[in-house]
Amino acid sequence: MFDFLQGYDVLGAFWTTVKLAVFSAVGSLVWGTLLAAMRVSPVPLMRGFGTAYVNIVRNIPLTVIIIFTSLGLADIFGVTLGASDFKVQGFRLAILGLTAYTAAFVCEAIRSGINTVPVGQAEAARAIGLNFSQTLRLIVLPQAFRAVIGPLANVLIALTKNTTVAAAISVAEAAALMKTMIENEAQTLAIGAVFAFGFVVLTLPTGLFLGWLAKRLAVKR
Repeated sequence: MFDFLQGYDVLGAFWTTVKLAVFSAVGSLVWGTLLAAMRVSPVPLMRGFGTAYVNIVRNIPLTVIIIFTSLGLADIFGVTLGASDFKVQGFRLAILGLTAYTAAFVCEAIRSGINTVPVGQAEAARAIGLNFSQTLRLIVLPQAFRAVIGPLANVLIALTKNTTVAAAISVAEAAALMKTMIENEAQTLAIGAVFAFGFVVLTLPTGLFLGWLAKRLAVKR
């Protein structure tokens, strides 16, 4: 029944998808948190940069960003991210593009969590001598993260599915292999079902776990 899978490294393709999702998730969480801090910063220049970045990047199609990392950064400006091999270079550039795009949505999720923290807590922190960065790091962000685990889970699931766009720059992940198999085999529906099931296996447990974690760590007011 699944003879058409022979000769194709399906597990390897999904492993590449997993690595793309994990590395991009870590990068976008770090960069998105910094952007959220900029958006609530008392410094007008930082607020302006954070606002402009989020409003511009999240309104550009991900495909455009991914292709720009390859054709723009790599081919025109010679940015290779320390990779000499073409496949490794494409993989790293795909992570860069996914991180840059997803961070805008992470930023907005975290900023919504920051807005749920009572203003009085920040005022109390300043009253005891904490500066802005200390207040944000010690008082506000811990509560904000607990409040937005659910929205961040949705962003992570969307990121996992968005890794399919990396096929546009020849990264050998699941969607790229599916396209190759459909071109070579006469089992379009079966191939689609296999890869759809694979993505469900990747995203469903993540959503269930983070949904449980969100309820467990919810801030009670």
